[in-house]
Amino acid sequence: MTIPERTEHLVLPGVLTSEEAAETVAGILAAQREDGAIPWFRGHHLDPWDHTEAAMALDAAGEHDAAARAYEWLARHQNADGSWYAAYDDGDAERVTDRGRETNFCAYIAVGVWHHYLATGDDAFIDRMWPAVYAATEFVLALQQPGGQIGWKREDDGTPVNDALLTGSSSIHQALRCALAVAEQREEPQPDWELAVGALRHAIQRHPERFLDKSRYSMDWYYPILAGAITGPEAKARIEADWDSFVVPGRGVRCILPNPWVTGGESCELALALWVMGESDRALEILQSIQHLRAPGGMYWTGYVFEGNRAVWPEELTTWTAGSLLLAVAALGGDEATTAVFSGERLPLGLDPDCC
Repeated sequence: MTIPERTEHLVLPGVLTSEEAAETVAGILAAQREDGAIPWFRGHHLDPWDHTEAAMALDAAGEHDAAARAYEWLARHQNADGSWYAAYDDGDAERVTDRGRETNFCAYIAVGVWHHYLATGDDAFIDRMWPAVYAATEFVLALQQPGGQIGWKREDDGTPVNDALLTGSSSIHQALRCALAVAEQREEPQPDWELAVGALRHAIQRHPERFLDKSRYSMDWYYPILAGAITGPEAKARIEADWDSFVVPGRGVRCILPNPWVTGGESCELALALWVMGESDRALEILQSIQHLRAPGGMYWTGYVFEGNRAVWPEELTTWTAGSLLLAVAALGGDEATTAVFSGERLPLGLDPDCC
């Protein structure tokens, strides 16, 4: 089967044709190293979260062998405590450029592994990856605070940073539910994880004061919805409250207020959040609005400054921006694995806490 045939389900009016999708997939594959690692772009660094997002996009496009190699890279480079470092050099995967160990980076392997399993049905893969998922989840939960929120990271010397980020903790909420799904598939119950995800969701829903104030960032606006922690009327009200602040008609989504800078990754993630809410029409409009970021060759610029000199900035074509677009299109197009991971309908909920 050729790449265009594998991307026929990634067609979306005004966003991608099958041929364009195939070109984007080929761009991510070209950036992937032989050892499976997927850097931001060749010559730049790799971080575990964006590496996983790009691998998920490859699975959504039917490139399962390439995606599996990406997860095997993670398994080989996992630290003894279950973590990964925040950044690795593209030219030398053994050279670490940021030795912090961020919890949301480490948790996200569970989302990718569960997505790959749903896409392939490969039981042997999930068995191979279980030790890595288990160890990563335990590393993350060791930084859970009494209020349910997850500390941001552990420094290289082992010092925990207990301040929590709403976006990061929301991403971990989705990851914990996927980790529980992996555990259930293996018939290895994890009651402590069930309690942890319930406490985390409660903190996200009811206690914004437990997180650092990053409300200027669009990710803090939509990510609790994208990650399934805030749903229903509350999700709708949250989106409407800041829509005009973050969404630039015809351009995309601001990364941070008040900067006149729209970014492809945030725009695609907002589209996914809208799809999760059942607002596919608005999701499509967002994806259509960022086609000015598509570059010759099928990759996407990270962002665009829409005032002053009006220019692409930074001048980089990132695998994770392309990956986020492919995942959003896959969700809107009904790709089974992608919809299951982001809709949350088939993911364990965990146990709600008995107290506030």
